[in-house]
Amino acid sequence: MILRPYQNRAVQRGKAALKKKGNTMIVASTGAGKTIMLASLAGEVDGKTLILQHRQELVQQNASKFLKVNPEWRISQFTADEKSFGGKAVFAMQQTLTRNLEYIPAFDHVIVDETHHIVAPTYQAIIDACKDRNPDLMLSGFTATPERGDRKSLRKYFDNVADKITIRELVGLGFLVPPRAFVVNVGAQQELAAIKNLSAFGDQTEVANILDTTAINGEVIRHWREKASGRKTIVFCATIQHAIDVCDAFKAAGISSGVITGDMSDGDRKSMLFRFDKGDLQVIVNVAVLTEGYDSQPVSCVILLRQCSEKSPMIQMAGRGLRTVDPELYPGVIKRDCIILDFGTSLLTHGNLDQEDGLHEEAGTDAKGKPVTKICPEFYAPGMVYKFPDRSGSEGCGAEVPAQTKRCPFCGFEFERLDGKVSEVTEVSLTELDILNASPFRWLDLFGTDTCLMATGFSAWAGVFSPDKGETFYAMGKKQDDKRVYCLAVTGRLQAMSAADDFLRQYETDKAARKSKRWLDDPATEKQVEILNRFGYQAEVDMMGNSGFTKYGAACHASFHFNRAAIERALGVAG
Repeated sequence: MILRPYQNRAVQRGKAALKKKGNTMIVASTGAGKTIMLASLAGEVDGKTLILQHRQELVQQNASKFLKVNPEWRISQFTADEKSFGGKAVFAMQQTLTRNLEYIPAFDHVIVDETHHIVAPTYQAIIDACKDRNPDLMLSGFTATPERGDRKSLRKYFDNVADKITIRELVGLGFLVPPRAFVVNVGAQQELAAIKNLSAFGDQTEVANILDTTAINGEVIRHWREKASGRKTIVFCATIQHAIDVCDAFKAAGISSGVITGDMSDGDRKSMLFRFDKGDLQVIVNVAVLTEGYDSQPVSCVILLRQCSEKSPMIQMAGRGLRTVDPELYPGVIKRDCIILDFGTSLLTHGNLDQEDGLHEEAGTDAKGKPVTKICPEFYAPGMVYKFPDRSGSEGCGAEVPAQTKRCPFCGFEFERLDGKVSEVTEVSLTELDILNASPFRWLDLFGTDTCLMATGFSAWAGVFSPDKGETFYAMGKKQDDKRVYCLAVTGRLQAMSAADDFLRQYETDKAARKSKRWLDDPATEKQVEILNRFGYQAEVDMMGNSGFTKYGAACHASFHFNRAAIERALGVAG
């Protein structure tokens, strides 16, 4: 497997931070491939590793992905169903492990998944027990949302952020679909803005008292039909009764809907989510149950009917709709973007969907490409360029964070310049060119039409094709030992390019990619020319042995024609 460029960057920075400081945190938005980075960091650091999870289904999912990255590692699980410390990597549920602290062996490295949970007593007990066994224990954390709604700091365990990967970066590279956000004023914004100190994830009765009316619920449906009709939708409400009322309004309008609450049994909840995921329900309504750790790829609309005083829960809620769609799992589903309908003031308050430490205040790397960091101040120093304390009275925490950090993810200190200069916020417009430049494979436009691109390695090929002259793009791929041509994505061009390139990265290696580069510009062999001519190319080899095709180009063209029938069937254009 070849990591995506930003994944490799985060892993290497995390490894350096662990070596220097013994701890580090990596902030990675939804869709970044957190488990792949987690597994890669474990492999780079080596040693007996404990991976802490807070949900049973994550243990199974992450263990499977871990082995794809580290196939030679032996893994074991410590959960309610299986209790073993025998693996080099141990995946454990923190609730189960807390009840068995006396049996914990010595670990070299502990990785906390969804590390914003680490302040909970169960996690603290586990970390303390591990440090008792090994005072030189290394500690890593991965999270999309380091800033907790209750403002509890993670600073007790981490003194640095090695890297951050934002929604903006992932959208720009095609790994998430772009959000299209609308703030909808139904006449309640002034009342909502007056409410203070809301619980991010709990009951919001004051909000429900304002928004849960027959008239406003009717407006919600009207705006949904106008901007997102037909889209699979998740609605976040203020209270359980509010959620029930909104669901009833959708049902009364003839839209199949269901409600998920925290009081439901696991069986009932799984049944409801299964119906939603498979298309029996178009709309699922909840309060905060689906905020974290739930994904249904076809979701392409998120409705906010609650307030998010903190930015993290807003990002988590919006993130439920940003995943790209795997057409193998959801045939016929085409998703190019995600509509965010905010009937409150969350988007007005926070301005965008990026974590505060993901805004581009200063260059993240120096001229040599090395990461640039800065220190969250703990005391005033002559020549300080930031206001101290900040506007809210925070005096910082001393953590080392990436230079572009706008707000410390540990203590919330706001880096506001003393000289009054407004740091230029650069809109990162990462495009298809970034994917092509970063790819270890060369992508070829086979026929100069910009609708048929191919790349190949030694173990697989991938292609991007558009049957409708550039409106919809299909990403496809095939492994050498597999007769099947896989449809990887049906979406916009950027997302299709990302899916196709990712397919090659999954089945090729750095060694194969380097080897293939040696024949990128070598002339095609006589055998290759003969094969192309069988497909009607009429290529001729001159006295110098040149035919106008390189070995690599001929391989891409040949791969296309050998698989053309399957490709055209998938595109729906077969004769």
